[in-house]
Amino acid sequence: MNTKLPYHRYHLALLTSLYDTLRAQSVLMAQVPEESNLLFLERFEELIAQLEAGDQDALYSGQEVICQVITRYPQVAHLIPRDLLWYFGGDCLHYMPDEEIAQYQLLDEHQAEAEARGEEFDWEQARQLLMQQAVRGS
Repeated sequence: MNTKLPYHRYHLALLTSLYDTLRAQSVLMAQVPEESNLLFLERFEELIAQLEAGDQDALYSGQEVICQVITRYPQVAHLIPRDLLWYFGGDCLHYMPDEEIAQYQLLDEHQAEAEARGEEFDWEQARQLLMQQAVRGS
């Protein structure tokens, strides 16, 4: 059984939602030439297709796409789910504070422990619980 499949589906759904949000943002068209926007959105769409097909090399492309969203469209960077920064890793981690990275590392450890026991791991639920504990602890 592939226990990572729900994890990837969850992040693919976040990525697809981000894509739909960016497409709907008319503010993007005003600050970047239209042709450039269209090419970027095509590349974003290709990334989603590659991930849907299970292409693990697409994770590297994902780093580039997410980082480009932040640099090209800073006015919508806050719309990027933090989970996507962690999922793609690499250069995306530069946009996360150390405390947040530590929380995601803990989540990864919990996931690995659950998988070692042969148990399902609900990433989204575990993340929400951990973030709630962090808020209460501060």
